[in-house]
Amino acid sequence: MADSVEQLRCLRNNHAAEQLQDDGMATETSMEQKRVEHCVGSIYNMYKNHYKQPLVLERDIHTQYLRRGLQQLSDSYECLDASRPWLCYWIVHSLSLLNEPIPESMASHVCQFLARCQDAKGGFAGGPGQHPHLAPTYAAVNALCTIGTEEAFNVINREKLQEFLYSLKQPDGSFKMHHGGEVDVRSAYCAASVASITNVSTPDLFDGTAEWIARCQKWEGGIGGVPGMEAHGGYTFCGLSALVILNRVHLLDLKSLLRWVAFRQMRFEGGFQGRCNKLVDGCYSFWQAGLMPLLHRSLHTESDPALSLTNWMFDQQAMQEYLLLCCQSPTGGLLDKPGKSRDFYHTCYCLSGLSVAQHFGGGDILHEMMVGVEENKLNSTHPVYNIGPDKVAAAILHFRQKEVPKTSRN
Repeated sequence: MADSVEQLRCLRNNHAAEQLQDDGMATETSMEQKRVEHCVGSIYNMYKNHYKQPLVLERDIHTQYLRRGLQQLSDSYECLDASRPWLCYWIVHSLSLLNEPIPESMASHVCQFLARCQDAKGGFAGGPGQHPHLAPTYAAVNALCTIGTEEAFNVINREKLQEFLYSLKQPDGSFKMHHGGEVDVRSAYCAASVASITNVSTPDLFDGTAEWIARCQKWEGGIGGVPGMEAHGGYTFCGLSALVILNRVHLLDLKSLLRWVAFRQMRFEGGFQGRCNKLVDGCYSFWQAGLMPLLHRSLHTESDPALSLTNWMFDQQAMQEYLLLCCQSPTGGLLDKPGKSRDFYHTCYCLSGLSVAQHFGGGDILHEMMVGVEENKLNSTHPVYNIGPDKVAAAILHFRQKEVPKTSRN
């Protein structure tokens, strides 16, 4: 089912017409946009003029890059010392998408390391001995559920995790990221995600949370970090996903949100931007395109007749072309855009977005659209949790066999 070179969108004669058409008044934004379009256009033209082979996802070098990262990191990663569970998650999820198993001994080492990041009072910290924080808690739980062994599940102290979540809950329904920390939509999503997948959620834990998230939707349609803040792709994903978990999506103006997200796909590049007037970035291939399955499902429950039964509501082919041609490092790993350096964050979210673009629906209505060779096919990812659907099912089945903890707060 591989698409031929002649079918690629970036090779069509009218593709250049999709570049920025400004009014002759140069601004910093328009000049940056033109520089990116020139760089991306050079890559597309080089492929058009010199290569005749289908696009290839360089699985082997990406796998090598990821496996090395689980064992040793360079000094340049010192700045991420407070994000070490994130590194575990980005790497193990990327390997899972590539269908590359992690050796049992290595998986056990990851579990032991994350256990050392778990605080005695609940939640996970960015590293051993640091303060617990909702972001690395989300990353640690996702990494452990992706590994999916009994050892991994047993690392999570569910009783203390629930107490930690209660300690961060605010009277208006929002959550702090950590004790004394900031409040934004990320924290609500991280709390809802880990609580639901580990079966520690209670009705009063999220009392008022859905209403608070709904107040973060902007007139543009997207969701900001807090009420009144500019709409942003990452916050929009967090807000919508949290409401899916809480079964309160109806609080949002879904069609306004869909319009905002759809217009974040760049006409020439094919990838997504995070906000209006911003540049394309490979990571938004998940943060923005990953919203489309959630919106599709939510609008389907309203019996919207305009919904396709074969495609998501964005140009899946264009985004795959951008990721495969412009975001692969020749030494392994994926990146933001041409000229940027590879890293595990962008590798994870570029691959996650590529997976979303390849797979539509499931079961009887599964429809796959692959750009390039068949070997480019990735495993699917769950659009709410961004780990494999089978990993989500196994974790939920495991934790649903346990009673919901009863802390003094509930």
